[in-house]
Amino acid sequence: MKDAGSGRRSLPWRIVFGLVLACLLAVGGWVFAQDKPAAPAAPAPAAAPAPPPSKPDPAGTATGGIGDVTAKEAGKPTLTEVAEFAGHNRVSINVMWTLLTGFLVMFMQAGFALVETGFTRAKNVAHTMMMNFMIYAIGMTGYWICGFALQMGGLGAISTMGGTGLLDSEFTISLFGKDFGLFGMKGFFLAGSTYDVAVFTLFLFQMVFMDTAATIPTGAMAERWKFSSFVVFGFFLSMFTYPIFANWVWGGGWLSQLGKNFGLGHGHVDFAGSSVVHMVGGVTALAGAMVLGPRIGKYNKDGSANPIPGHNIPMGVLGCFILAFGWFGFNPGSTLAGGDLRISVIAVNTMLASASGAIFAMFYMWGKYGKPDPSMMVNGMLAGLVAITAPCGFVSSFWAFVIGAISGVLVCWAAVFIETVMRIDDPVGAIAVHGVNGAWGVLSLGLFSDGTYGDGFNGVEGTVRGLFYGGASQFVAQIIGTVTCFVFIFGASWVFFKAYDVVFGMRVSPETEMEGLDVPEMGVHGYPEVQGPATLVHALGASMPKSPAMTMAPERSR
Repeated sequence: MKDAGSGRRSLPWRIVFGLVLACLLAVGGWVFAQDKPAAPAAPAPAAAPAPPPSKPDPAGTATGGIGDVTAKEAGKPTLTEVAEFAGHNRVSINVMWTLLTGFLVMFMQAGFALVETGFTRAKNVAHTMMMNFMIYAIGMTGYWICGFALQMGGLGAISTMGGTGLLDSEFTISLFGKDFGLFGMKGFFLAGSTYDVAVFTLFLFQMVFMDTAATIPTGAMAERWKFSSFVVFGFFLSMFTYPIFANWVWGGGWLSQLGKNFGLGHGHVDFAGSSVVHMVGGVTALAGAMVLGPRIGKYNKDGSANPIPGHNIPMGVLGCFILAFGWFGFNPGSTLAGGDLRISVIAVNTMLASASGAIFAMFYMWGKYGKPDPSMMVNGMLAGLVAITAPCGFVSSFWAFVIGAISGVLVCWAAVFIETVMRIDDPVGAIAVHGVNGAWGVLSLGLFSDGTYGDGFNGVEGTVRGLFYGGASQFVAQIIGTVTCFVFIFGASWVFFKAYDVVFGMRVSPETEMEGLDVPEMGVHGYPEVQGPATLVHALGASMPKSPAMTMAPERSR
């Protein structure tokens, strides 16, 4: 027989879903009415097929020639036709490079899922996995609705993809005689004139970056977070907080213009996302974990912390390697240009920082605690990758190794400080890895950028130089961007989490937390062959007295 109470409980969700659907239809209709699509470009003349080779070409040196150039008269292209063909090929290479590296970044979602699930307990694996799985779908949808428009709607021309200037509407305010861009206003639903190959390429690449930021809090808030509140959070971050800060740095917003407006270096520079992606995710995780409170049993009455080990270290290690592999899309792909040969420097810098992060985390833990600790070696490598993400294009290999080494020690220190001093329960160390080392990454750019790259970055002439190479103002810009990221993201996220917690409740019941979130929240065990077909509560029997731990109220953060 159907529970009458279940209908009453689901009614608010039905109303909310109906309102959201009505709003989407209304906004979608407005977008299509206001932003008419541009007329399609005339198709280029087809190239005449090249004559078949007279003999095999195993070396490939004789394959392809003048007959492969698109021309009105096959085999006799004009100078203009050759130039247009070369330009089209350049843009095609850049588009293909950006898409392929975006595909690599998308695969990082699997790495995050394995790391977070391996570092949490077996009774919560289905719940943790599904948060990492569904943030991809939820985040993409929210970003498509309005996140991309808020972030990139006022970007201007995309020089590496044909110079298209379709993203040309930024909301700005004027202060001190200067324009401060706050958010974009074009590209909602990728409709109208943004129905364009370059814009779609940029959307895919930027979307997977946003998704990386959105998945970071799922680790810090694992094992006690309601799935329903996670779903709402996914839309909130992808549609509002992430896009707005990303606009300020990557979409032509005010932080990127600190150089042009106030002479502060090249403005706040973040090549591939130490602040935009990782610090945003880590600071959001900090706010959420503070509101959510620690897991039951994490802290004793005297405030001392109890270890709650994860269930599968090999799973976490495998996830780390997947993330390290995906980072070759994350950092080199941020050139948005396959023809930018700086990608080799960026790739090697990324590798070296990951290595030094893992090594120095290992030695730190080994020296201080007597054992190297596999989980901290994993987090050390990830911390090195996070830290090098901002400066990877602007520093030498020596400084890349140093940046990673510092991050390897910093993540160990920060994880202990957050757990024992701040008394914030972060099951996977996401706040230390992404939040703390995201901040270190953007600050290190302001210290060690050597002036060999970045001419014209953010519209400022000359290359990017850090404090140690005569660029003191660049370091100031990096500090401003770091502080802004923390203040805006933490403030907005804490208000969101706190308001949601007061109205709906973010945390599962103590009984559900003790049982494990898999069956109560997801309906299935992650490991049914180990845990059995029934829930722990059902297996114990309804007449069994509840343990004190199961009747206690969830402990809140202090």
